[in-house]
Amino acid sequence: MALRGNLRDFTITQLLNLVNLAKKTGTLIVDGPNEQAQVSFRGGKLAYVRIGQEENNLATILRRSNKLTANQYRAIQERAGQMTDKELGLLLINAGYITQEDILANIQQYFTDIIRRLFTWGEGFFRFENEMLPPDDRINIRLNLENIIIEGSRTLREWEQLQDEIPSLEMALKFTSRPGAKLRNVNLSVVEWRVVKYIDPKNTLQQIAHATKMNDQEIRRIVYGLLQAGLVELIRPAGAPSPIKTRMFPTDNKDEQKSLINRLIGRIRSL
Repeated sequence: MALRGNLRDFTITQLLNLVNLAKKTGTLIVDGPNEQAQVSFRGGKLAYVRIGQEENNLATILRRSNKLTANQYRAIQERAGQMTDKELGLLLINAGYITQEDILANIQQYFTDIIRRLFTWGEGFFRFENEMLPPDDRINIRLNLENIIIEGSRTLREWEQLQDEIPSLEMALKFTSRPGAKLRNVNLSVVEWRVVKYIDPKNTLQQIAHATKMNDQEIRRIVYGLLQAGLVELIRPAGAPSPIKTRMFPTDNKDEQKSLINRLIGRIRSL
């Protein structure tokens, strides 16, 4: 499969669909705006995923999902640093710390979470490397792509809606009048409270996303919910220069605007 191109022309969902239908083995390499992702397949099934320099060894994945305590994770890092993921997995299973099913389920969840992040990448380049196989020292999975593709389509629609509602992350937030009374009547999640803590006319949405370790879609989703609840409103950040206002028409009269448009259409047709 000689597959390479621009994400403006093919979405991640479309690329996964091509791999699924062709039942390909190899690795899809996607160079996004800030990092590179590698998604490996065997026979059209998802096998392995890596993004940027993010640590993705088995111990780290299990620690993220609270399958290992901080002390267990630290001990593994100190004593089993040279072990492959397969060797570590076998050691943990034999020691009774975790089951094989738990290991596979947590790796699968981690990989699909990364794919969800890729669905929102609208800029970048991709290529498919037939000869590049999943790494042998890491635990691979065999996950059907159909459900991932369906979820990707939903994610893409949500992403487009969120971009329409919140087109720029360079805007800031401020509370509406009497936010305290409204906050007492709304049950906010832990993640939403993290965002609320940073609401200030001086903080852009991009800065809040960075402080709370959220991607563009996550911060837009949280902010959209706060907007719909009437708790906040979008404003230009404090100190930011006002944009230069331009007028689409030289007149505000609707009839004159309509007449002008009709004259322009007639002029274009006569060319």
